[in-house]
Amino acid sequence: MDFKLSEEQEIFRDSVRKYAREKIAPIVKEVDEKDKFPMDIFNEMGKLGFLGIGVKEEYGGSNAGAITLCILIEELAKVSSGVAAGVMAHLCLGMGPVIKFGSEEQKKKYLVPAARGEILAALAITEPNAGSDVANIQTTATKDGKNYVINGSKVFITNGSLAQYVVVVTKTNREKKAKGVSLLIVEKGTPGFKVARKHDKLGWRGSDTAELVFEDCRVPADALVGVENEGFPQLMKTLASGRVSIAACALGQAESAFDLALKYSIDRKAFGQPISAFQAIRFKLTRMATEIEAARLLILRAAWLQDNGMEFRKEAAMAKLYSSEVCQDVAREAIQIHGGYGFMTEYDVSRIYRDAMLYTIGEGTSEVQHEIIARGLGL
Repeated sequence: MDFKLSEEQEIFRDSVRKYAREKIAPIVKEVDEKDKFPMDIFNEMGKLGFLGIGVKEEYGGSNAGAITLCILIEELAKVSSGVAAGVMAHLCLGMGPVIKFGSEEQKKKYLVPAARGEILAALAITEPNAGSDVANIQTTATKDGKNYVINGSKVFITNGSLAQYVVVVTKTNREKKAKGVSLLIVEKGTPGFKVARKHDKLGWRGSDTAELVFEDCRVPADALVGVENEGFPQLMKTLASGRVSIAACALGQAESAFDLALKYSIDRKAFGQPISAFQAIRFKLTRMATEIEAARLLILRAAWLQDNGMEFRKEAAMAKLYSSEVCQDVAREAIQIHGGYGFMTEYDVSRIYRDAMLYTIGEGTSEVQHEIIARGLGL
């Protein structure tokens, strides 16, 4: 079994890493404090070709696979979870349904500028009373001649207030649950579609998160992604891909926390020696490093299965479950190793700790991942 990245993937990783350190790292504190997604950085990443992963060359992409996407998200997350989350939601959630199920016209209209970083995309699923239970969403889309009329609201939508288009999960048949779900593209500025408010979050600051409202929002019939009432299986495939990417995001954050803790443990002296010389600290670091590598292997396994056209939903859930919990464990231990300094906001580990709290919730809670894995085991 070959664990080595291809030459192209290594070059891509190095270029993303260099860009993140030179362009994103200097603004991380500002992005966190102002909670503002840096659109100029996003636009520039499009020009550099970072946003065309998964998009065919005919639509302006590189047609690279899931492993390359994980490389991108991991390297961005090492520097900024807010930037990484916005890019991840754009590529996996906003563009994902169009890539997989969109019409030729939709792909030309949306994927080409999205791959160039000219427009930002989003996916709207969660509602005030429906998150993990997608089949029970209340947002409706009623057919009216050659149009759909959308009514409802969505919360916690990443890129919500900035996106030029949103793929909205709706109920087109109220009598049926999972078999009555459809995906519709709603463009920014469409009458009846508005941003109700931007959420103020504990972590992942810099990642735009908003509440969206649809009041008699009328969109043409060709805004339908795929087939009417087939949205649920389309969504499940989209979310499986997203879980691999958010696992890579958690991995990048865990690596960053570990690197900071390792450096601090070597630099910090206590009782006449570096605290890394004490077994209590050394064993923390060795366990953190081991968990990070185990998470990496789960992610690469799921991404490899996806790239090779094999079933990967169970493996994606495993990667997401484990990586998200490892990220929290490593971030917590990094704080502990820093002692009182780790509790100070001037130290990056405090920001990483706040960011880490979302990984076991977003893209499906840990409890939901357990259920997916159980089904995959035939339970």
